[in-house]
Amino acid sequence: MNAAKRREIFERLRAGNPNPETELNYTTPFELLIAVVLSAQATDKSVNKATATLFPVANTPRAILDLGEEGLKSHIRTIGLFNSKTANIIKTCNILLAHHNSAVPQQRRELEALPGVGRKTANVILNTAFGQPTMAVDTHIFRVSNRTGIAPGKNVLEVEKRLLRTIPKEFLHDAHHWLILHGRYTCIARTPKCGSCIIEDLCEYRLKKLD
Repeated sequence: MNAAKRREIFERLRAGNPNPETELNYTTPFELLIAVVLSAQATDKSVNKATATLFPVANTPRAILDLGEEGLKSHIRTIGLFNSKTANIIKTCNILLAHHNSAVPQQRRELEALPGVGRKTANVILNTAFGQPTMAVDTHIFRVSNRTGIAPGKNVLEVEKRLLRTIPKEFLHDAHHWLILHGRYTCIARTPKCGSCIIEDLCEYRLKKLD
């Protein structure tokens, strides 16, 4: 895909949604961190339902530690892998309390050192909480990048690096949200909604469904 076409794609995505946001509910970097950890192999809707009861009673590392493992589980047991996520969150809270004055670090290395936080989660935190131009490649972004031709790659890291290299700088901060939302609601996995897609004429997908 050439640079002019790629720029037009992001201009249209921006025009359609000038201020994209994550669909996870949060008010602080720590709440976002917990929500993203919980969202692994779970829907944002299920995470928001759980955090709606969790955050009013515990939305700091100290408060979650005071809640304890069983108390935390009582709020998140409807989410997949809640046992391992509980263990990771408790460990993360201990680390934040002991080494970061309860604050969420703004450096990738320190974020990825937290239990349950991998590269994708770190990228979400850096981008959404701290405004850094990172790209958290999930299944939606990986699919959209390959299917449309925006940034094809064999694995998520390859796609991430290509997106960061080829997306014009003015779009980098919000590109992560645009691509996720496009993959979640339009360029869906089984039956992409090509006929109602705002970038259909720019997309290089050879098997478009226009009916």
